[in-house]
Amino acid sequence: MTAGGAGQGQGGGGNLPDGHVPYGPAGYGPELSEQRGLAAWLPRRLAEQHPAVLVVGDLILDGWWSGPSDRMCREAPAPVVDITRREFSPGGAANTAMNLASLGARVSVAGLIGTDDAGTELKRQLLAAGVDTTFLMEDPDLVTTTKIRISSGGQVLLRFDDAAAEIPEDALAALAAVLPAAVERQDAVVVCDYGTGVLAGPVRGRLTGALARRGPNQLVVVDAHDPRPWAGLEPDLATPNAQEAARLLDCRLSGGPERAAVVTGHGQQLLKATGARAVVVTLDRDGTVLVMADGTSHRTWARPATEKQASGAGDTFVAALTLARAASLPLTASLDLAQAAADVVVHHPGTSVCGTDELGRYLESFADTALTADELERHIRAHRSDGQRVVLTNGCFDVLHRGHTRYLNQAKQLGDILVVALNSDESVRRLKGPERPINSVADRAAVIAALSCVDYVTVFDTPTPIPLIEQLRPEIYAKGGDYTPEMLAETEAVEAYGGRVCILDYVAERSTTAMVQRIRNGEGAVVSETAVSEP
Repeated sequence: MTAGGAGQGQGGGGNLPDGHVPYGPAGYGPELSEQRGLAAWLPRRLAEQHPAVLVVGDLILDGWWSGPSDRMCREAPAPVVDITRREFSPGGAANTAMNLASLGARVSVAGLIGTDDAGTELKRQLLAAGVDTTFLMEDPDLVTTTKIRISSGGQVLLRFDDAAAEIPEDALAALAAVLPAAVERQDAVVVCDYGTGVLAGPVRGRLTGALARRGPNQLVVVDAHDPRPWAGLEPDLATPNAQEAARLLDCRLSGGPERAAVVTGHGQQLLKATGARAVVVTLDRDGTVLVMADGTSHRTWARPATEKQASGAGDTFVAALTLARAASLPLTASLDLAQAAADVVVHHPGTSVCGTDELGRYLESFADTALTADELERHIRAHRSDGQRVVLTNGCFDVLHRGHTRYLNQAKQLGDILVVALNSDESVRRLKGPERPINSVADRAAVIAALSCVDYVTVFDTPTPIPLIEQLRPEIYAKGGDYTPEMLAETEAVEAYGGRVCILDYVAERSTTAMVQRIRNGEGAVVSETAVSEP
């Protein structure tokens, strides 16, 4: 996200004194199941749901050792690092559990550790974070998996891993025996299978059998190096990374943003291989791609750190995604929230977690993000010098709904930089009447800016965005609606400098109007037989 600069007033973060949320029609707090946009109050609202989540899988102790290095080893051409600092953090499935606890979930963990120093430290940190370790099995004959990174001057020089060559059969049997009790009364179960052998054999069989009898509202997420052995679970979500997805597709996913198009094009193949209702492929610096059984997809765009010495952002992503879905946030909004949480931790050194308050502050930072046209023009000039294409779209975006987010994701994929121009409050009143907008332009700008697909937000007060178009000269002007280019007053201005007008999915005005009316009437969501469902 590169938006920032001049604001339009009070931002959209934080709860109001009377308990109402700042982004909701007429002060009404939106139902989480209908919330589409991200706002600073959302992480706290999700944490208050306190969903019960079980994390099952490969627990690791991560070590980050560092110190100065100013000489070479005499015995070999290798640097000598004088260790001055040693830090340890839960990694792997344990890091997923730590992130879930930090975000407000009631977390239990099931897995295997040794009774060695590493296992003792790992369990200590889990307990200190409030994680229930009742189902964490300890075995004196097992070596706790550790991954120690040696760094100097901010550069990781070496990583050495220590793990059990063979897992004792009685340890596997002990873990398998507790799994039926462990999965009971859980709102969600996360399977973290990194291929160490802990989740093979009797453990996989017992876990699969226990989850096969799960209730309709129990969420199952599979985060595995190879999700295929878990396809029989028919998980709600599978979360392979790019390399793992490439193996599933038996193809090569070269680096770069074009990977997203390849993943989307092979969506049905990924769904079949994983057995999942939906698959989210994480693409590191290129964000994520969600593919669903009905053929629809959703993108997020990462805001990566310039210098990276971090680990575990994928664990944070899975944790935030699980928490949000377990609390009934829509899948696409859950994906955006998970991307925001991952964006937070990539700026932390080492293996770290994203907490409720930190995520709220991060989302609050998008308040007061609307740029003036002149500021925006300077940013766009820099992007063009890098060969990037600018997409501009505009609208009121008063109460965000699925049609809006789908449309904005489509607009982003037309170019490299997406600019959203919002109608000012007075402009909205002129267009839609004295009772609109429901949300002020400051709140609307904060919510739109928090979407990972949006790069910049600006505000215009003219009858049409033509003056803004003529100043910014976007390569592509995108419009969502029941239009043709010939029907738009903006088309002539765009084509005059060689730009292109693109018409995307129709976003019906009645979607917002009906949503506002339902909230004012205290009604729940309306389920239509013809509505497109979301897992």
